[in-house]
Amino acid sequence: MDFLPFTRPSIDEATIAAVVDVLRSGWITTGPKCRELEARLSERFGGRPVRLAASATGALEFALRLAGVGPGDEVITTPLSWVATANVILTVGARPVFVDVDPRTRNIDLDRLEAAITPRTRALIPVDLAGLPVDRDRLADIAGRHHLRVIEDAAQSMGATWAGHEIGSTGDLIALSFHANKNFTTAEGGCLVLNSEAEARLFEKLRLQGVTRLPDGTMDVDVLGFKHNLTDIAAAIGLGQLPRFADFNRRRAELARRYFEQIDPALQLTLPPADAQTGAARSNWHMFQPLLPLANMTIGRGEFIAAMKDRGIGIGVHYPAMHRFTLYRQLGWQDGDFPHAERIGDTTVTLPLFPAMHDTDVDRVCAALREVIAPALTSGAAR
Repeated sequence: MDFLPFTRPSIDEATIAAVVDVLRSGWITTGPKCRELEARLSERFGGRPVRLAASATGALEFALRLAGVGPGDEVITTPLSWVATANVILTVGARPVFVDVDPRTRNIDLDRLEAAITPRTRALIPVDLAGLPVDRDRLADIAGRHHLRVIEDAAQSMGATWAGHEIGSTGDLIALSFHANKNFTTAEGGCLVLNSEAEARLFEKLRLQGVTRLPDGTMDVDVLGFKHNLTDIAAAIGLGQLPRFADFNRRRAELARRYFEQIDPALQLTLPPADAQTGAARSNWHMFQPLLPLANMTIGRGEFIAAMKDRGIGIGVHYPAMHRFTLYRQLGWQDGDFPHAERIGDTTVTLPLFPAMHDTDVDRVCAALREVIAPALTSGAAR
């Protein structure tokens, strides 16, 4: 039986041919394909400027720099995300301030957020975990009353919507990821959706060593820049993804619905909220993540993952609560600071979910869940 990974990119033959054309063209770094992809994404997001970067991490870092965040400042975010979300705050010399998550949505708890705001707070970085959008209306209200910038870590939520508006089409600064495991990919890469051409020009300088090209062929450097430009090879992949992207997300939603239908309630898994439970938020179903009932199981998560692998099924873990990493413990955080994030981080697993899957693949995963979890439940309820 073929191994079923937890994710796999969907790259068609036309896209492969387009990449070959770029390789043959002699222009393989940032060039016309990147400009075309930026223009196409700008159209998607209502004409807002969009600039590509080598990663969403770079886009987040530059968003902080555009917002004027630096040493002595604080940025509020969630502890339940890929660690890049907090690492970029440290990179610009600021301090991350974590706020625990809502146990239902697993996103930052907006009821707790305002209590974390201090005179040093300069920005908020919400994260759309697994593609489920944070409440954009409440975010805008909080940020407006406290005069804060909102830098959306929408790395996981391209194609998701809030109140009928696609993530990226509204808001302040929005960072999207095009990593290989995302719904839309350029293999590696990302972008930032900006507010003005002035911000876009500064972003361009930041992503390529601060350079401004002058009409006489010389150059100037007036800001400290870095090296985060995307290649035309990557952009060609993205251009091939765009016509199929809506179908990708529709298929993900279908697969998620089948998981809800097929997962045995007796297994005591805590499922993510379905779209019908999320109000104005509509997920892009970047990941499907149940929480294991480890307190009632005789095996741990590692043993569960190994047992699923033995059955030909790949399982991911996204994400451990980042304040428990050594780097962040050294900054003063410890176990117990954010109990909801810790519990979710300790028990979450990511099931296979990608557009090329068949309904029978979901059924196979659900059958394996029964085989592995039911005998391990101490209550015996699922036996």
